Amino acid sequence: MATDYDAPRKQDDEIKSDSIEQLKAQRSQDQASKIDEDETAVAEGFELPGADLSNEELSVRVLPKQNDEFTCMECFLVRHRSQLATEEGGVPICTDCAG
Repeated sequence: MATDYDAPRKQDDEIKSDSIEQLKAQRSQDQASKIDEDETAVAEGFELPGADLSNEELSVRVLPKQNDEFTCMECFLVRHRSQLATEEGGVPICTDCAG
């Protein structure tokens, strides 16, 4: 029988003292000692260098739905007619939602 001489060994009295209740109590103490950080508080303090976009405005030109487009009634995205999978009862469904 092979013996691992590097492994720590427990004495008989140590094995008997490791009851389930003691192990549970030790585990709960270890978990309680960990610091719970609020993720939003940590994220507010993190700022990328040169990423101050507070004075920037986003300008987007919105086009009305074109003749060759439809609105999927599952995902409510405007898609091109080539992505039309089915039109059951007058309800258009795109290929992504039908799959």
